[in-house]
Amino acid sequence: MNSYEKKQEEKRARFEHRAEGAANEATAAHQRAHQMAEAIPFGQPILVGHHSEGGDRRYRARIHDTFGKSVALQDKAEHYRNKAAAVGTRGISSDDPDAIAKLRGQLVQVRADQENMVKANKAVRRNDAAALVEMGYATEDAAKLLQGDFAGRKGYPSYALQNNSANARRIEQRIKLLEKRQDLTSAEQTGKGYTYREDVEENRVMFIFDGKPEVEKRAVLKSHAFKWSPSRDAWVRLLTGNAQYAGRCVREALDKLG
Repeated sequence: MNSYEKKQEEKRARFEHRAEGAANEATAAHQRAHQMAEAIPFGQPILVGHHSEGGDRRYRARIHDTFGKSVALQDKAEHYRNKAAAVGTRGISSDDPDAIAKLRGQLVQVRADQENMVKANKAVRRNDAAALVEMGYATEDAAKLLQGDFAGRKGYPSYALQNNSANARRIEQRIKLLEKRQDLTSAEQTGKGYTYREDVEENRVMFIFDGKPEVEKRAVLKSHAFKWSPSRDAWVRLLTGNAQYAGRCVREALDKLG
């Protein structure tokens, strides 16, 4: 497990811990509300005009609020369960030090899929079910390719090959960009009230301030897509050519603001 994968596991564990904590709080709140409700005799109405009316209404309101809190905590637990489940499911991150190797492996598979679809379509044009089975298709899958879809298209439609080919080009481009990034070196410069850093290891362009920057400065950062990162204590963007250009624009604007 590399450093990025370790961080992902730690992130998943944090979300799972928060989900468990919220679920436990939800259970406790529900039990507390239930116990409070048991203090009221079953079917006992509010005695309107009685000296106890005000206190009774407030007590019942607290029961209602406590049940509501339980439901809100259940929703919070589900929110963090979903976030934990989503960790690591968004493809190969540029932050992963093994990203290039993983993308190359992905590219090999995509190209193999393309070759397989082209070969399968040749067999379909010959109406050769045996060739499809020999390629590894199950008999029923081979029959489906020969039968065609709802539009009468047999084999793999042209859009499937075009989409797969476009995906291969996208992966190739990402590999080139990441290889170019390997030639970068970290750099740091001090401006008026801030430190500008291009951090190759963090894969981020960042602005660091001694304290919270003024409203005008925050507006400049946000307008150039820099976001506050509590874990880095800095305003950051992914390290790309566009981010470096944005960084220069922000530095000029910040220096003018002083």
